[in-house]
Amino acid sequence: MTLKDSFGLAYKTVSSNKLRSGITIAIIAFGIMALIGIITAIEAMNKGLKESFSTMGANSFSIAYKERFRFNNNNSDVEKVKKGKRQKKSNLDKYITVNEAERFKSNYKFPAKVGLQLSGGGGYEVHFEKKKTNPNVSMRGGDENYLSINGFTIIAGRNFSNIDINTGRNVCILGSDVAEKLFGEKQTQGIDKIIRVGNTPYRIIGILKKKGSSALMRADNVIITTYNNVRRLPNASSTFSIGVAADDVALLPAAVTEADANFRAIRKLHPTEDNNYVIEKSDKIAETFIGLLGSIQGSAAAIGLITLIGAAIGLMNIMLVSVNERTKEVGLIKALGGKRADIRRQFLFESTIISIMGAICGIILGVAVGNLFALFLETGFLVPWLWVGIGIAICSVVGLLAGLWPALKASKLDPIVALRYE
Repeated sequence: MTLKDSFGLAYKTVSSNKLRSGITIAIIAFGIMALIGIITAIEAMNKGLKESFSTMGANSFSIAYKERFRFNNNNSDVEKVKKGKRQKKSNLDKYITVNEAERFKSNYKFPAKVGLQLSGGGGYEVHFEKKKTNPNVSMRGGDENYLSINGFTIIAGRNFSNIDINTGRNVCILGSDVAEKLFGEKQTQGIDKIIRVGNTPYRIIGILKKKGSSALMRADNVIITTYNNVRRLPNASSTFSIGVAADDVALLPAAVTEADANFRAIRKLHPTEDNNYVIEKSDKIAETFIGLLGSIQGSAAAIGLITLIGAAIGLMNIMLVSVNERTKEVGLIKALGGKRADIRRQFLFESTIISIMGAICGIILGVAVGNLFALFLETGFLVPWLWVGIGIAICSVVGLLAGLWPALKASKLDPIVALRYE
């Protein structure tokens, strides 16, 4: 019996037992779907995270009064106080004031851009004539360098002037989502129009190019004004942050060192005191989140593996039942000159065909489910090719192992006894 004959018989047997084969294929498919689906979703989230934090480039960093994201209760500062450090508890998480931020900008002479930033909160509803946005628009305050440091590009209008910044007058630059909601496709016609943010009128001086949504940020659903204007808002943050973009990425380490020394002097910290602020790069934050997602990826692999183990046991039982049902057929093949190797090959082909079909169905479903997250996060269509290959390899091994015992059992049947089997 040739390999082609063995494969043909195996495929015919699988296709003739649709219910039994379908149930087994479904079990395997769900295991692979769980694995590929979660991996695809995690890759979409990883890509979204990188896009979220890429608003600051590789040559940029920020100074803030504390980490933007804390994943546990970090009591290290309190412990330092208990151990007799000179740092006072009142200095922990000390807000960055407008005077400190402006002094840093004027004193920092390194070849770099410095931008001051102040959050105005979220949940704003923006009105223009009879049109309005959903009450989910964010308000941000900055200076003339805020847009370039944070990766925004103006497609119409102008940036903030010194007069805008110093007076804090009611001028703003619209994110593309807000502009599209208020002015439709003719966004640029919004220049010099008056809108209301809540009950406060603002004159539009610029429209931003679309950046796209990401895992953590809706970068286009914003209104940007000057930080002196945001300071008057009731929802304004109590602390400033400072963005710094070095002129050359090679200068970044020196830029960070210079900024640290400069800001320590502004905060009047003793040489033995620890910093009561943080200097962080956006890519480091993204790496932290991605590291956390790695544990989810491990859990996904465990879920898929457990499901596949269950599928392998089920496939083995089905193949054993198939051996018992086809005992007479096996005897006939042997009586016609079929060898043990031919019998083993046929049953191994059957179990492998079922496993591979389950893998293919699971991969298609997993990629589809995972890309629902990619669609939501607008990160583009993703296929985790490495895990697709791993999934097919795992299912091939599962098929071979699950069919091995039944194949050996079938090959050892006595042809005379098998032919008499009812």
